[in-house]
Amino acid sequence: MEKVLKNVCFVILFLKICIIFGQETELKKGIVIDVGHGGKDSGTVGINGIKEKDVVLDIGLEILRLNKMSETPLDIYLTRYSDTLISLSDRTKLAHTLKAGLFVSLHCNHSHNPNARGVEIYVASPISKYSENSTWFAYQLQNQFKKKLGFESRGVKFADFQVLRETISYFPSVLVELGFLSNWDEEKYLANSKNITLVANIIFISITKQLSNERIISKNLK
Repeated sequence: MEKVLKNVCFVILFLKICIIFGQETELKKGIVIDVGHGGKDSGTVGINGIKEKDVVLDIGLEILRLNKMSETPLDIYLTRYSDTLISLSDRTKLAHTLKAGLFVSLHCNHSHNPNARGVEIYVASPISKYSENSTWFAYQLQNQFKKKLGFESRGVKFADFQVLRETISYFPSVLVELGFLSNWDEEKYLANSKNITLVANIIFISITKQLSNERIISKNLK
């Protein structure tokens, strides 16, 4: 019954978005923050018990809060707003319905090596016209994590993850691994609410820069 209710809630949200966008004559491209895992899928679990699904949800909700406080709020949507499990295909369908301008999937990393640390960002391995923008955004985001927060950089990598594969042909998309919950220091860092705000702010600022860069490119091409 609980699973049915969760699916119904997602369908209702999906239909509301379709109606709203159907009534608009000029659509703004939304930013979709894909909050990984959720519900029975906790994702990786840290050495002190914090769960990936909770960390990324806190970051996603904080990005929304920061956006509402900004002078010119963006159209930012989350794939989930609570501890619910949304399928990978439904996450990408939502992004397509919103005619997303950017798709950012949030996750935390895990390794059997307790010393593994740092941020790594993935771009889809299939090449499309959005690959260059995706890669540019990935490097900018990674540099900000290293420069502003001191995270070790593990590089921009390419992979055939489903959420990337199903979005890269339509808009820029990246998947972010926000540190290792299997690392004592990084798990402790991500368990602190003040640090969650810092991480969310880096992502939010990087998104605004990405949109600004795309507008400049678009203007120069005209």
